[in-house]
Amino acid sequence: MDFSVSEEQQEIVNLAKQILTDRSTHERLKALETSDGPRFDRELWSDLAQAGLVGLAIPESHGGGGLGFHEIALILEEVGRTAAAVPYCETTVMGALAVAEYGDDATKQEILPKVAAGEMILTAAMVEADIEAERPSTTATGDGGAWKINGTKHCVAAGAIANRALVPATTTDGKIGVFIVDLDGPGVERTALVTTAGHPDARIELSDAAATALGSADAEGSVLRWLGDRITAGQCAMMVGVCDEALRLTSDYTKERKQFGVAIATFQAVAHRAADAYIDAEAIRLTARQACWRIGEGLPAAEQIAIAKYFAAEAGQRVVHAAQHLHGGMGVDRDYPLHRYFVLAKQLELPLGGATKQLRRLGAMIAAA
Repeated sequence: MDFSVSEEQQEIVNLAKQILTDRSTHERLKALETSDGPRFDRELWSDLAQAGLVGLAIPESHGGGGLGFHEIALILEEVGRTAAAVPYCETTVMGALAVAEYGDDATKQEILPKVAAGEMILTAAMVEADIEAERPSTTATGDGGAWKINGTKHCVAAGAIANRALVPATTTDGKIGVFIVDLDGPGVERTALVTTAGHPDARIELSDAAATALGSADAEGSVLRWLGDRITAGQCAMMVGVCDEALRLTSDYTKERKQFGVAIATFQAVAHRAADAYIDAEAIRLTARQACWRIGEGLPAAEQIAIAKYFAAEAGQRVVHAAQHLHGGMGVDRDYPLHRYFVLAKQLELPLGGATKQLRRLGAMIAAA
């Protein structure tokens, strides 16, 4: 394992950091969050696309940078660090990577150049009510290349603003596949949701919605498993940035906030709480980077992904709770940026399985070994 960042990767991180830090300011985010429109910064999205960051992992033959998952994960850390109002994880990890891996030539040509140019937003509709993501109740019926999808998907990330969605569904012969649905097409009804972090998520109801198969359906749901692993690892990468920024804000605040004439950072209880949060943040970073590195290298990563998601879910909550407690009343003031990282951490905690589910997965792996 080599977690060191190459010179090329560091340049990519620096570019992403500069664009996101300059554009995704507290004032800009507050204006978006209090506006009537969705929490989506179209100008920032355009800037990221023009810089080649949206299409970073798209093949060069389709207008992208031809890089891999590790580079995407490094950018996701910066997206989390700035709480940026852009569907970066949704479009790159939930959409473009799978299309590039499993799409046929016509599908790639139709979708990937538009994604790289910032003209198309993708997502994946993974969640159903009371149903495990690995066994979707949404159905796909078809003859040859023409498919019809029926079912309801909940909490679809960026579902209110996306153009296409990757929809897991079960075929009439019991196989599990992933299908691409045009969210502006007939048979699709989407309802915007009020979410914890204010993201433009949606419930999507599909009634004989036309779809294109992404790869081949099979009894094991191989494409769905491939997609789910990368979504989970991407969310862990975002949690790295969220916790880093929450701790940075806390460090600055506790050094400036005074009680009894001295900075509260000098109090032993405050120092211990901050130190514990720092250890948790480093555990999140190391486990997330290990999982993302193994994915990028094409190595088996199921165990590492489960470990990373456990720490992101469990330790991530400890970090943002510590940050909020050490801020006192300031931590819940919406004129101060910390609240944004608290709710984003909460929204990243549960998708595709929180801490308990990851421990069960790890236990099953150990039992099967």
